[in-house]
Amino acid sequence: MHANARLTPHGRWTLVSRIQSGRPVAEVAAEMGVSAATGYKWFARWRAEGNPGLQDRSSRPHRSPSRTPRRLERRIEALRRSRKLGPARIAGVLQVAHSTVHAVLVRRGLNRLAWMDRPTGQVVRRIHTSRPGELVHLDTKQLGRIPPGGGWWAWGREHKDRNRAYVGYAYVHAAIDAYSRVAYAEILNDQRGETCAEFWCRAHAWFTDHGVTVERILTDNARNYIDSHAFRDALGSVEHTRIRPRRPQTNGKIERFNRTLVDEWAYVRLYRSDAERARALDRWLHGYNHHRSHTALGGNPPMSRLNNLPGHHT
Repeated sequence: MHANARLTPHGRWTLVSRIQSGRPVAEVAAEMGVSAATGYKWFARWRAEGNPGLQDRSSRPHRSPSRTPRRLERRIEALRRSRKLGPARIAGVLQVAHSTVHAVLVRRGLNRLAWMDRPTGQVVRRIHTSRPGELVHLDTKQLGRIPPGGGWWAWGREHKDRNRAYVGYAYVHAAIDAYSRVAYAEILNDQRGETCAEFWCRAHAWFTDHGVTVERILTDNARNYIDSHAFRDALGSVEHTRIRPRRPQTNGKIERFNRTLVDEWAYVRLYRSDAERARALDRWLHGYNHHRSHTALGGNPPMSRLNNLPGHHT
């Protein structure tokens, strides 16, 4: 259905029901803002197929005689996977229009190099979920702590005091629901298995409080996740899956969240102390979950995909 369509499937049923009551087709069609021919078309389709006939059909033709030959498509795919060439260069090698090459790459899901694993040429498939809690991604992000008065970001490297006491690192532990992109995060002192276990218990309780029943989690192969008995015990009945070695793309949702976290919270402005930056995290997380538009969700905030519970209205 296109954006300017007059009739939705429900509207088509309304048109059919009014015609079925004995009213003239042209009169009902005029009420619905469509032509008489359209009215006759939907009524005839309903009589032939019943209610399923009122649903949208694919506009793809049954035959495409001018479609690119399959042998040529395979050659385009082979060049894309083996040499990682763009449409213009593949077109030059095969002496075809670059628009044809682009259409083939789109059809085969190879039009974005970012979707491909460079060494193997294999497409990294996105993980699709159908409900909140079906899969939650976990990860940690290491950040250098900010000394009192601000670090070199505030004063520049040339003013860096090399005799200043070592301030160490902070670790942002994060959990993000794959379906809704709702996220929970905390700043902790380390990323040991026991710390990850305690974080997961609090994150799990937070998701439960928001009506999300976590079924499975996905992590990388860090030892704090795979070798820790404390972390394993904290999961309980929640299934634990891990990414393949050296395939961080599989955990892409939390990796993208970490990048957003850094760009929009950690380095978005100058902080004069580590405590000041830590205090800003909760405020940023609220904006991310409740107000920040997300392109993967049609411009809606993550909380729009969760049921509104008392006290958690978006």
